[in-house]
Amino acid sequence: MSDKFEFIDAEYATSTTNTEEIPPVAKMCDWLEVSRSGFYEWRSRPVSATARRREELKLLITKSFEDSDGTYGYRRVHADLTAWGVACGPELVRDLMRELDLQACQPRPWRHSLTENDGRAGPIPDLTNSWRPVSQ
Repeated sequence: MSDKFEFIDAEYATSTTNTEEIPPVAKMCDWLEVSRSGFYEWRSRPVSATARRREELKLLITKSFEDSDGTYGYRRVHADLTAWGVACGPELVRDLMRELDLQACQPRPWRHSLTENDGRAGPIPDLTNSWRPVSQ
């Protein structure tokens, strides 16, 4: 139900910024088969404690993720939150990271190489002239 209300609210918010003709709230409520009074009650309802806590956790998760330069996954972010004294489960951290679209990117380890690989490797020159065609 709240998904429909969120959709109506988003459309109504864009109607004040766009010059396009957006149908009134009553029409959108009829189309989505929800009551107008339910929509307005939903809009005036205060934010729940769970939603407020999730928003606070999102800020802390984003801070931990950015402090790690985007390399921490949900396990390390959860460890950071635990070290900071924030009580939450790893699955909650995982869900919130998905909502925020935070994906850990592990850098490739640096490996020593004797050659530079630019993708255009040519033939290796024979500097010793040791190769000679076999003559018959």
